[in-house]
Amino acid sequence: MSRRKKVVPRKLPKPDASQAAKVVIRKLPTGVRGLDEIMGGGIPEFSFNIIAGGPGCGKTTLAHQIVFANANHQNPALYFTIVGEPVIKMLRYQQQYSFFDPAKLNKSVRFIDLSQVMREKNFDGVLEKIASEVEKASPSVVVVDSFHNVSRARSGAGEIEIQFFVQRLAQFLTSWKATTFLIGEYAVEDTRDNPVLTVADGLIWLLQTAERNSVVRKLQIVKLRGQASVPGLHTFRISDDGLQAFSRTLGLTAKSGKPSARRRLSMGIPDLDRMLGGGIFRGDSVLVAGPSGSGKSVLATQFIAEGIRKGEPGIVAIFEERPRGYGARAGSFGLDLETPQQNEQLGILYLRPLDLSVDETMQEILDAVKKIGAKRLVIDSLAGFEMALAPGFRADFRESLYRMMGALTAAGVTVLSTVEVEESFVELPFSHYAISFLTDDIIRLRYVEIDGQLRKIVVVVKMRGSNHSKDIREYVITKDGFVVILPRKTEYHGLITGIPEKIGLRETQKHEAPPEAKFVK
Repeated sequence: MSRRKKVVPRKLPKPDASQAAKVVIRKLPTGVRGLDEIMGGGIPEFSFNIIAGGPGCGKTTLAHQIVFANANHQNPALYFTIVGEPVIKMLRYQQQYSFFDPAKLNKSVRFIDLSQVMREKNFDGVLEKIASEVEKASPSVVVVDSFHNVSRARSGAGEIEIQFFVQRLAQFLTSWKATTFLIGEYAVEDTRDNPVLTVADGLIWLLQTAERNSVVRKLQIVKLRGQASVPGLHTFRISDDGLQAFSRTLGLTAKSGKPSARRRLSMGIPDLDRMLGGGIFRGDSVLVAGPSGSGKSVLATQFIAEGIRKGEPGIVAIFEERPRGYGARAGSFGLDLETPQQNEQLGILYLRPLDLSVDETMQEILDAVKKIGAKRLVIDSLAGFEMALAPGFRADFRESLYRMMGALTAAGVTVLSTVEVEESFVELPFSHYAISFLTDDIIRLRYVEIDGQLRKIVVVVKMRGSNHSKDIREYVITKDGFVVILPRKTEYHGLITGIPEKIGLRETQKHEAPPEAKFVK
């Protein structure tokens, strides 16, 4: 019988008291877009972590992404399964994701089934098998899935025994310089006085909730020793690429990209440019508010088409109509949006899945902006945007828009958003979201009744950092698009009320009262 070669585990370096510098902890990438930033840079090397949550929330997929992102020939990974689904069944589904690399299977990534060991032996047997495989492979990443099932299968074991086992496992794997992940199906109430969770260096909690007909996934870094993670709940989505996380602070840390010399941009409507004092400033956020059918989308299309003519690529994010219909409508006004799309000067994003988060939408728009180097962006419309969100995100819509506008304008993009408002004959509302403070400029469109006709007027209500025309102008939508037609002088007053009167009519009525009124005291 051959004697087995004794393997001495690697020891962690002892701190040198003569050196004043702190120990630098290397951080491993998670392989999940957005999660490294949420965790404060990645996963602390040699840490002992738990990935927890209910069934179906993405725990196993997250662990696989971490494994395949870090495993290579020099730094292999071991993935232990205990009482969960068979390895062959798990891999059948996990290999559908783009991060799965079959070339690493059974080489730099090994899957080991411990279900039989669990049935025949106790905690010591499981630990012995894990130790044996770790000594042979010397892995850099170790995953135990599903760890919570160990304690379930050993229901007769006391908390002290379970805690002692976890401490021994953590100490052993840390001594081998392995970054470890335990996966378990835990409920929120399991966090109270749980010996497993208290031993962990890091705790990643995944949540999945149903809101009406929408499913919302969120994650939280409950615990992470040695580095500052972003607190709170962050949304994530599972797609063909696996998990993608969206930080709830996305946009707040963006540095301002607005140029010091403020250059004006044309709206593509000469008379409107003159009302704006020469156009809007590059990097501004513009709000175009008006009732249904008033020409908001036409104005926005001319804005984006003018940018393309000036060599400024643009992005249009639409929520209420399909890209083909949007392009066809622009074509009816003589605006070609097909050619710029083919030349990557224009991107049209159709976002309408009804369970979006603002952070996810912001990330998709920022990706599109970066891809073509966009300088102009149209969001058409904010009402459609809100309807595309899952119900839980609508409550924070105002705060989310603040972050979104800040991130986009900080990237040097000029943003034009449209919003539908209900017409009122006693006030001039800009938006039922109370978000006018988020925008630099406001253009208000509205209907008025003049001489028995429903006509349209435009007024520049606000322009931050610049003077603008105070005139109220009439406009029409023709085959050429949005056209301002009314000169400055007008014989009407009270236009913004929607029911204007001719100047001098009121005075005439005072002196020439109708016959039936002469007898009324």
